Amino acid sequence: MSGAPAAAPESPGWRVSPADLVDVFVYVVVLNLAAEYFPKVVTETFTLSLLTAVLLKMVLEVVVWAKDRVKARFKAATTLPAKIVAGLLLWGILVGSKFVVLELVALAFADQVQLGGFFAVTGLILVLLLSRAGVRRLLAQTPPS
Repeated sequence: MSGAPAAAPESPGWRVSPADLVDVFVYVVVLNLAAEYFPKVVTETFTLSLLTAVLLKMVLEVVVWAKDRVKARFKAATTLPAKIVAGLLLWGILVGSKFVVLELVALAFADQVQLGGFFAVTGLILVLLLSRAGVRRLLAQTPPS
């Protein structure tokens, strides 16, 4: 018997990456700032804003995945009808995802969380994605030596 404790085996389950965790924190900050400065955005408690941020993270990951797939399909299309169909599908994802976000938030949190209407949630999502990209870029920079 050795004196060192045995390492716990890695579980094959789902793990959260550091980037995903940072994204949720960025989403919480942006969501709470929006709730503070825009009356149509309401989160009753910090816990609800955290849960909303997790929901937004999950939905936006699916939307970005679907958008990337359709963009690849658009680029690979060789005929005009195929490009039109891919373009319409991309438009449908970009517009429809806002309604999906609004409905999921309404279903999950009822009146305790409100993200405004279509245009408010569109602006919020744009700010979320830009903030996420900015923080990821900031964290990816190597410090000067």
